[in-house]
Amino acid sequence: MKSSISPSLDGAILRRACWAAVQKLDPRVQEKNPVMGCVFLGAVLCTGIVTVDFSFFTLQITLWLWFTVLFANFAEAVAEGKGKAQTDALKKMRTDTLAKKLVDNVPVEISAKDLHAGDHVVCLAGDLIPGDGEIVDGIASVDESAITGESAPVIREAGGDRSAVTGGTKVLSDRIVIRITVEPGNTFLDRMVQMVEGASRKPTPNEVALNLLLISLTLIFVLSVGSLKAFVAYTETASHITTHAASLPVLIALFVCLIPTTISGLLSAIGISGINRLTQKNVMAMSGKAVEASGDIDVLLLDKTGTITLGNREAVAFLPVAGVSMEQLAQVAQLASLTDTTPEGRSVVVLAKEKFNYRAQDLDMQTAVFVPFSAETRLSGLDIQEGDVTRRLRKGATDSLRKFVLAYGGNFPEEAQRLSLQVAEQGGTPLAVADGIQVLGIISLKDTVKGGIKERFAQLRKMGIRTVMITGDNPLTAASIAAEAGVDDFIAEATPETKLARIRYEQAKGHLVGMIGDGTNDAPALAQADVGVAMNTGTQAAREAGNMIDLDSNPTKLIEIVETGKQLLMTRGALTTFSIANDVAKYFAILPAMFAGFYAVADATGPLAALNVMGLHSPQSAILSAVIFNALIIVFLIPLALRGVAYRPLGASVILRNNLLIYGVGGIISPFVGIKLLDCMAGLFF
Repeated sequence: MKSSISPSLDGAILRRACWAAVQKLDPRVQEKNPVMGCVFLGAVLCTGIVTVDFSFFTLQITLWLWFTVLFANFAEAVAEGKGKAQTDALKKMRTDTLAKKLVDNVPVEISAKDLHAGDHVVCLAGDLIPGDGEIVDGIASVDESAITGESAPVIREAGGDRSAVTGGTKVLSDRIVIRITVEPGNTFLDRMVQMVEGASRKPTPNEVALNLLLISLTLIFVLSVGSLKAFVAYTETASHITTHAASLPVLIALFVCLIPTTISGLLSAIGISGINRLTQKNVMAMSGKAVEASGDIDVLLLDKTGTITLGNREAVAFLPVAGVSMEQLAQVAQLASLTDTTPEGRSVVVLAKEKFNYRAQDLDMQTAVFVPFSAETRLSGLDIQEGDVTRRLRKGATDSLRKFVLAYGGNFPEEAQRLSLQVAEQGGTPLAVADGIQVLGIISLKDTVKGGIKERFAQLRKMGIRTVMITGDNPLTAASIAAEAGVDDFIAEATPETKLARIRYEQAKGHLVGMIGDGTNDAPALAQADVGVAMNTGTQAAREAGNMIDLDSNPTKLIEIVETGKQLLMTRGALTTFSIANDVAKYFAILPAMFAGFYAVADATGPLAALNVMGLHSPQSAILSAVIFNALIIVFLIPLALRGVAYRPLGASVILRNNLLIYGVGGIISPFVGIKLLDCMAGLFF
């Protein structure tokens, strides 16, 4: 599915890019790219020379140096232009809506811009959600098509991992109360706009390293070209022939042709287009570093519920132990679930109502003390005072309930353990129920693995990525789901600390780790992972912790994320190979033609003319042809930089070989062909 914020490359974008390329001639912009900054400085110097000592040759050199800078600016501007078109769609969503802020439980209409973190607002059917937040009360159908491009509404509800809502989306039904979680200017939409526009994009570590290499090569060519002045002066003195082969415009042109201008002019465009390609796949990358890292990850941790499975785990059966009726088990299970606001807890209440028509309001709750569900205790329930005796009703994970019963001097029966294992072996999740120290039985919860996910995990395996499922379920349930989903490993009975420790363990072994999650308890792991992909359906905490957000909330989207990351790295590697090979070829094509007249006798050519294997007409035509080729090659490579090199799951050695054969050899051959053709045309004038 294509996002509604993913524009195509049209005339408006190209026109805006042309003007932006001119605006980028600002020296403050050019100094950010040292290599292209040298070209800019060379163009300025040649402009000064041609105004003082005009010649048609110097004018041509000057114009084409300016074109080289403009074409490099144009490549970056086109990539940014697509981003700006995306932000136009996003900015339209940031309308100043009215919010119904709750003041002493009374709705008061104020501007959405005046909301602050911690404020509570109420939204009814037809209202635009005024800001990012979490639903604290109610359930509603929400239209998120403006962000995801998906026309089907989604359900958002209090509790669980589907409570987060985004400002600018629309409530279609029912009533919800939202707690605002971010300040104005820092919303999800604001962050998306900043990232897509490039305002917060910083060079990635690989870009920094490559820039250092390009700067080093540029310094080497500064020394090399600078030494030519002395060499030419000596040879002119020795041969008593004035060639003008080392005039300042010629040396500047030669320097520009030999430094790695091609990859320097396209490097920023490659990075920006990588982020744009992810946006087109409905993934918002909050940092360029994350996009780059996604191409190198080799371990992927996935939360089970809502990520590998559909996430709507529901109670499907009550399994009482001997001596306990199903009605008794269902009644206690319902009472123990009243404070459990998770979807699983609510499903227990619903199942008891459907099977036996039990309703909490029909019971005497005046003496009850509620015990809310906790991720640490993994239990919920209530305490009812009956005379001098406190009746403790509990429901929760089997191992947690066992500890509870044993702590009060009770015994966990073998039959309950057997029923728990039976549910787990069938891929369900068992919850035990106790009335005080008496274990009544097991509740069977069932979740469903998402369709087609096993095949997608097989694709990840082919890409060299090991998948690890993380779940709070017991080991038997986890093993059953893991086998059905086709993951390589799993971690059962996981806590937030367990997830964090596993990521740190993998990173300590030198692996780059990706993490996919949607819950608040996934937030620490998402923040620690090299690539943290939060589901858009997840909680606000998860979305804040991740450095990518999947708007479609599809865990298998990681395959496309990895492919985009690898495509980014392959594109940068391919064009770097081409650029360096290009520079080497230009070196051997130009210098022999420049020095062909040295040591000449009478009108004959000198002995160095034998090295002019291309048969270029003259030093002037050779230099001008190289400068023109150097500018035009950037234009020809812009589509490849924006589109990216096609990704195929190949080994590193195969990719390196292909780069050398295609882009290395192509980079060597193309200057000889291109410069020769341009020399034939330039020879008509020089």
